[in-house]
Amino acid sequence: MEDLGAYVADVGARNADAIDRAAEAVVRTARAGGLVRPTGAGHSLAAVLETFFRAGGLAGVRPIWHPRVLPFSGARSATTAEREPGLGAATAAEAAIEARDTVVVFSNSGVNPFPVEVAQAAVAVGATVVAVTSRAAGAAAPPRAGQRLVDVADVVIDTAVPAGDATWPPEAPVTAPVSSLATTTVWTLLLRRVHDLAPDAPRWRSANVAGNDDVNAALVARFAAQVPEL
Repeated sequence: MEDLGAYVADVGARNADAIDRAAEAVVRTARAGGLVRPTGAGHSLAAVLETFFRAGGLAGVRPIWHPRVLPFSGARSATTAEREPGLGAATAAEAAIEARDTVVVFSNSGVNPFPVEVAQAAVAVGATVVAVTSRAAGAAAPPRAGQRLVDVADVVIDTAVPAGDATWPPEAPVTAPVSSLATTTVWTLLLRRVHDLAPDAPRWRSANVAGNDDVNAALVARFAAQVPEL
């Protein structure tokens, strides 16, 4: 992969319909008083951070996560935890997902138990599940959860990240992963589409711009009961 700009453009173009459907689900959730529930494990948690409590981001967002899948708590043990059967199901049960919610599962391969179990639990309660994943990476990875994420989700956004998540040098790639670039692109495009559909959706403002503290304080008061992490 030599042209990162072309890759990003292709991710958006190939997923235009799926991003539209995901945005529509987010808007339905907001209008129903539900929450967007992003989740991921390992480095997919970088995508979850993009969704939560950031300038320009949606306010009605509550992540689903477990400290054991965070690499800073132990890089190797985080990989082990992501593969551990039952941890995703238990985390999802504690998260109390509702039918009106939209659960966005970020997982490059979509084969490990943690993301798959969260998606399964969300489907079981009637929530909409959006998978942001790579079909190519998933097809190349050993299935560890009985199902793949792409087989569980209502909407699949395919990032087309190559197996192994390395893109440089092109003839024998060993470095320059693009999964984080892809997921950030997808989420940014989704936020644009949500704005087109619901310009008045509650959004955080930058705390470093004068006059925004009062706006954000009002949003905290509005969502604190639903999002205790605030």
